[in-house]
Amino acid sequence: MSFLNKLFGNSTSQEEVNHAEHTTKDFYSAVADRRSIYAISKEAVISDERIQEIVNHAVKHTPSSFNSQSARVVVLLGEQHDKLWNITRNTLKEIVPADQFSSTEEKMTAFGNGYGTVLFFEDNSVIEYLQENFALYKDNFPVWSQQSSGMLQFVIWTSLELEGFGATLQHYNPLIDDEVKKEWNIPSSWKLIAQMPFGKPVAPANNKEFKPTEERIKFFK
Repeated sequence: MSFLNKLFGNSTSQEEVNHAEHTTKDFYSAVADRRSIYAISKEAVISDERIQEIVNHAVKHTPSSFNSQSARVVVLLGEQHDKLWNITRNTLKEIVPADQFSSTEEKMTAFGNGYGTVLFFEDNSVIEYLQENFALYKDNFPVWSQQSSGMLQFVIWTSLELEGFGATLQHYNPLIDDEVKKEWNIPSSWKLIAQMPFGKPVAPANNKEFKPTEERIKFFK
């Protein structure tokens, strides 16, 4: 049984068998191997159907406060993925000084070089409903919504890594919000939280330094 099956349930797709090498890691290895990979390509690692399966399972099973299920996701592949990073490039070009834009454009090109992008949203109409009906926790619901979104981002990111993709998490919202909603007919109540470009890694992640866990954890018994 693959790691994704352990997380999300059984799947009998032949593609999962073909990619068993990527999905037999234990949970701890998967967590450690999920890194920010900036150098990515458009080469397919798994089928689009498998990507959809991963996202569907993640959205369905990631927890949310009061089981509100406020998370919303849009997956952009192919020309739609390219379009997103062209929109982002053009938006930033109007804001970033010309003499500083070259590095920004390099980033946009790098993200556009990937296979696809996952857009993460939270549905404000769900959050507002909870605030109206559970007024005692009114101030907490937006915070809990962000926490749930973070868990969903982690699950999808780690799942993509298990399948052989590399990814990063970007935040060009709210600068691109209006154009994104217009281009893909996104409901007005959906608030853009993050963008996750992904693709086949063409270079490893940079070395990562860790602070001593003793400075970050208190353990009592």
